[in-house]
Amino acid sequence: MLTSPWIAALVALFLWWFSTGAILMTVRRADREGAKARLWAVLWNLPFLVLGAFGFLDTLGNTTIAGVYVAFLSALALWGWIELAFLTGVITGPVRQPLKDGVPEWERFIRAWGTIAYHEMLLAFTLLAMIVASYGAENQFGMWTFAVLFAARISAKLNLYLGVRKINVEFIPEHLNHLPSHFRVARMNWLFPISVTGLSFAVACFLERVWAVEAQADIVGFALLSALTALALLEHWFMVLPLPDEKLWRWMLPERPAPTNQAILQSEDAR
Repeated sequence: MLTSPWIAALVALFLWWFSTGAILMTVRRADREGAKARLWAVLWNLPFLVLGAFGFLDTLGNTTIAGVYVAFLSALALWGWIELAFLTGVITGPVRQPLKDGVPEWERFIRAWGTIAYHEMLLAFTLLAMIVASYGAENQFGMWTFAVLFAARISAKLNLYLGVRKINVEFIPEHLNHLPSHFRVARMNWLFPISVTGLSFAVACFLERVWAVEAQADIVGFALLSALTALALLEHWFMVLPLPDEKLWRWMLPERPAPTNQAILQSEDAR
C-alpha cells in the first residue's frame, strides 16, 4: 500500500497536519506553565532531534521504500525540534522587543532579522550539514525534504515582512508577541508572485520526476516531495486568501487563560 504515490502524498499531508498540531499543542501547554516549562518541553523532545539525525544518516545508502519514508520522517523530526525550540522562545534571536513606529526601512529589516536570527542560522547550518553529508549518497530525499521546508520558510517570512493581506497570529505564543510588530499588512508585495511561481515550478518538477523515474522508491520519494511542496504553496496562498486555515488546528489546542492576540491583523500597519 505504501508503494503508491497517492498514499505517499496522503502520508505527507497527514504528517504536515499532525506534526504542526503536535508542536502547537506542546507550545500552548508549556506557555500556560511558564518559562521553565517551555525549556523542559524542548529538552524532553531532544530524542526527536537525535533520532532525526540518526535516521537521516542511516538512510543515506538505503534506496528501499522504507528508507525513503524514514529519511522523510527524519527530516521532519529535525525540522520539528528546531521549530519547537523557536516557538518556545529557547532559540530565537537577540531582539525581543516590539518594533517602534517611525524607524527607517533598513533598521526595520535589521530588527526583524534580529527577532529570528539564531533560529534561522541553526536551520541554515543544519541544511548545510545535510547537504555535505548527503553529497553523492544514493538516498537524498531527507536532505531535499529539509531543503523544501527551509526555502518555503524563508519565502514565507520575507512575504510577511514585505506585507501580505492576511496574517494569522492566533497561534503565536505569549512570549513571542513582539513578532507581529515586524509584519506588514498589504494587498500585495513584489516577492509574492515570485514565491508562488517558484513553488509551483518546484511542484511541477517533482511531479515530472514521479512519472519519469522507474524505481518504486524514487516514485514514492518524489511523491512525498511533491505533496510537501504543494502544501508549502498552499500555505503561501493562505496569506492572501480569506480562508479560515486556523481551524485546521484550533480544535485540538487547549484554550489560553486570557486572549491577548487578535486572530487576524486587519490594519494597514501591523504595528
